[in-house]
Amino acid sequence: MVVTIDWKPDKNTAVPLYVQIKEFIQSKIENGEWTVGTRIPSQRKLAEVFEVNRSTIVLAFDELMADGLLEGHSGKGTRVKNNVWSLLSSNEHAADWNSMINKGMQQPNLPTIQDIHQAEPRPDLIRLGTGEPSPELFPQEMMKDILHRLPSKIQSLGYVEEKGLLPLREQISIYLRSFGITASPSSILIVSGALQALQLVSIGLLKRGSAILLESPSYLHSLNLFQSAGVSLRGLPVHAAGFDLSSIKHSKKRNAASLLYTNPTFHNPTGYVMSLNDRKQLLNVCESEQLPIIEDDVYCELWLDAPPPPPIKALDQNGTVLYVGSLSKALSPGLRIGWVVGPEPVINRLADIKMQTDYGASSLSQWAAEEWLSSGRYHVHLEQMRAALRTRRDVAIKVLEEKFTGLAEWQKPAGGFYIWLRLPAGISLRELFDRALKEGILLNPGHLYDPKAIQHLRISYAYASLEQLVKGLERLAELIKNVMNNERVNKT
Repeated sequence: MVVTIDWKPDKNTAVPLYVQIKEFIQSKIENGEWTVGTRIPSQRKLAEVFEVNRSTIVLAFDELMADGLLEGHSGKGTRVKNNVWSLLSSNEHAADWNSMINKGMQQPNLPTIQDIHQAEPRPDLIRLGTGEPSPELFPQEMMKDILHRLPSKIQSLGYVEEKGLLPLREQISIYLRSFGITASPSSILIVSGALQALQLVSIGLLKRGSAILLESPSYLHSLNLFQSAGVSLRGLPVHAAGFDLSSIKHSKKRNAASLLYTNPTFHNPTGYVMSLNDRKQLLNVCESEQLPIIEDDVYCELWLDAPPPPPIKALDQNGTVLYVGSLSKALSPGLRIGWVVGPEPVINRLADIKMQTDYGASSLSQWAAEEWLSSGRYHVHLEQMRAALRTRRDVAIKVLEEKFTGLAEWQKPAGGFYIWLRLPAGISLRELFDRALKEGILLNPGHLYDPKAIQHLRISYAYASLEQLVKGLERLAELIKNVMNNERVNKT
């Protein structure tokens, strides 16, 4: 278990810094927040977090070890050895929470993902990888108007229908027609964001030992939803011609796949768009192999140059595709409103599981989402959002052309949030990540989306302000050059 620290010593008091740090750590142990066995961050890390010299941390650790609260092991770091109450008690063993944590079914996030989540709240950071719209893009005035309208509609904020608020499902049904998807409200399930849709699929439709085919790289690799359910991920490379269809047939014939996951429109993290012909071929192959498809289409509305091809679901006449959409990317991730469209028996199954886990998405959020769609404000917002993202995309590309030519490779995305940046061979992404973080720049390394993508960064132009975007990219180019120079020196 890795701890999170949101405290700093007060440098304006007469109490020595090492004493403040010792008392802080001791209070965490005394209160049971840091239990026996908890790993304490390294001295170097704590010195950075507390903004003190490392010698100050050494003094605090020495006293805590002398008191019997901490112990250090070579190569294993420093851990909580006892708490105050266990030292005073004849009972030698406190509850072993850390053992239970390690045995839990849900696997922890990748270490780099944990580092990113811990760093994101820092207000000084330039977040060059964050996959959500900037606070600057939040439609505050329209949202205020939407919320003012709700009291006349809402009679209660109790639990809603099993599949979600019916008026919202009716509006989504209407909205999906603009993409060529015909779906009655009974074949739509409201979920708390697209992420929950994937979680419901992992525990509701697949058994342990199943396998999912997916693009490589893929957003799914940055999650542990399916792996925690005992489901393996099998990446298939995606190139200009789309999926390798022969690999799909081969995997299915070996009973090595239970379904196929695809993010065909403004793919996360590469920005790739599957052509209409490739979508048709993929659907035909999956139908012939009886291989269900999960189509993650959360970015489809965010086209910047021209509308993308219709969703695979729009071509589906046999119920092969489970279609996942969301308001998180275009409107607000905090609303936690997404949807799954599919055959009614599947939707009924997922709805039953959702009721067992959270008894439905927020009623207030569902009413707000219904008002956004029924009032037409969502269409207005989308036009504004596309214009803002187009400007950000173009600014990012301009900086890349000026500062990264000859240093990295990329493709100009036609929509979505991301640029898939390929760096020179041999560069250490871990060193680059750490150096950038020290300078206030937060990156998303490519290995989060494919263990083999050790030369890539996912650059997002959606979150940072325009000023931060330019400053962050320019500084990133300098950091890449510095890391490359250091590696050359180390080799000589």
